Amino acid sequence: MKKLFYNYIDTFRGLSIEVWWLALITFINRSGTMIIPFLSLYLREDLGINQANIGWVMTCFGLGSVVGVWLGGKLTDNIGYYKVMVRSLFSTGILFIALQFLDTFATFCIGIFLVMIVADTFRPAMYVAMSVYSKPENKTRSVTLIRLAINLGFSAGPAIGGLIITYLGYGGLFWVDGITCILATLLLVGVLNPRKAKPLDNEVNENPKSVYKDKPYWIFFLAMVFFAFIFMQYFSTMPLYYKDIHSLSELKIGLLLGLNGLLISVTEMPLIAWLETKSYTKIGMTLFGLLLTVLSFLVLNLAPWVGVLLIGIVFMTVGEMVGFPMSNAFAMHRSKRGKQGEYLAMYVMSFSIAGVFGHNAGLQISHFYGYDFTWYLMCGLGLIGVLLLLYLKRILKKRNELY
Repeated sequence: MKKLFYNYIDTFRGLSIEVWWLALITFINRSGTMIIPFLSLYLREDLGINQANIGWVMTCFGLGSVVGVWLGGKLTDNIGYYKVMVRSLFSTGILFIALQFLDTFATFCIGIFLVMIVADTFRPAMYVAMSVYSKPENKTRSVTLIRLAINLGFSAGPAIGGLIITYLGYGGLFWVDGITCILATLLLVGVLNPRKAKPLDNEVNENPKSVYKDKPYWIFFLAMVFFAFIFMQYFSTMPLYYKDIHSLSELKIGLLLGLNGLLISVTEMPLIAWLETKSYTKIGMTLFGLLLTVLSFLVLNLAPWVGVLLIGIVFMTVGEMVGFPMSNAFAMHRSKRGKQGEYLAMYVMSFSIAGVFGHNAGLQISHFYGYDFTWYLMCGLGLIGVLLLLYLKRILKKRNELY
């Protein structure tokens, strides 16, 4: 047991102090975003918005994210990642607190759209910062550490969120979300000011190639849209499925979703450190992760037993642990061909675009055709993503660009 513990600790060695600070800031910020997994429930239970209209709210959520990510990439390349991160975090905190005072369908659509524009300018800036503060050989593990912080926060957030809803109602979540964003801003200003932090990989391509002319990256982008599209269901349609079909309470839903973050926090870093010692390609591992995520939906239709929910979460978790760090590392490596903000914004945008259509589609289809049909459809869309990644792998192999 002692040896196992030291082996686990060894997987974290060599990462810069700046990446550790960035991980802590991300943890504080992510712990506060506990309203997101409960957003569809909040809209239905507190505001009385029907399921079809909840889908349109989630579309506004995704549209705001797309605009925010695009804007974040542009701003990062023009004014720098630090300024973008500080302004985004602080403003998001204020807007989250204000969001609770919007109580109609139309005003909430506008509010969530504006919140996401501001909030998601942070994401490409954060990835560029992580790349700058990481040695080339440590970038995949740096991604994994940030994801560990995100999932530790996600594991604590929904569980605490369920308790807050139980005892204080949904309004308390907005206050916690806003305050934690502001606290994360104060920490960021204190520890990652460019006058103090030391970059380890600040290489700038003097003759950057446009991401919009990089055909293999476009194929990768489309595959990630499909991957993200089905993954998004766990944050909108799935909580309703848990409640409607299996009669789980908000507390149990929070604990079940929190299990995902807990498993990732314990096993992802050792898993990635082990995979890096193997000859698997990053695209190959992304493909494997997508396949496991497809299986997480398939098992839900195999039996009415509540235990399949746990099996589904485990399949999804392993798929996420393998697929997302490897796809992110591929994007960072590829970004050296052009402007990093532009490349990494496009990677993040695949998730944002999936959010525009994924949340709404899942909610609308499940509302009109039922959950079983919805899960089979998600399996089919995931398999399209698998085919795209197989095609990409073939192209990169021919060009000797497979890594």
